[in-house]
Amino acid sequence: MPRITNHVVKLMIFTILVIVNTTWVSAQTWAKTTKYGKKHTTTLQFYFHDTVTGKVPTAVQVAQPTNPSQYKTGFGKITMVDDPLTFGPDPNSKLVGRAQGLYGQACQDEVSLIMALSYSFVDGPYKGSSLSIMGRNQVMHAEREMSIVGGTGLFRMARGYALAHTYMFDIKKSNAIVGYNVTVIH
Repeated sequence: MPRITNHVVKLMIFTILVIVNTTWVSAQTWAKTTKYGKKHTTTLQFYFHDTVTGKVPTAVQVAQPTNPSQYKTGFGKITMVDDPLTFGPDPNSKLVGRAQGLYGQACQDEVSLIMALSYSFVDGPYKGSSLSIMGRNQVMHAEREMSIVGGTGLFRMARGYALAHTYMFDIKKSNAIVGYNVTVIH
């Protein structure tokens, strides 16, 4: 029968300690929790002014399908925007931010947009912060819900939702004013 020396016992204990310590460190790294302070819930209300016509349009079509007359819904059109966000529905109301990004006509059966926008705030306590909006906007519905998928500044790591309600739509010019109620957890 082989003899276990003091050296072998020490090596076995060292090996067990290394395995236990490595497992403990791996478990800590895998489930590390960092306290970021208390979370906040913010509710915002503002108006989005999408102007397609006029001297200075804020929404410009940048792509269209090869046969645009094939779809009555405008399917395939992509529009780049830099729309004002205002305190009230009046276009001369106080500017609180800008909606910058794009939306595309994403449905063949109804007028429905896929929106990817950054709402950058230029006034008030959220000046310099932004929210990222992503989602389907079924523009003919009275209320549409889109996701808040992130943000910057005071809205860093934000999540939440935006409810859109059409305030005014000029069918001849395709200009719209849309009210937004936004709830953000950050």
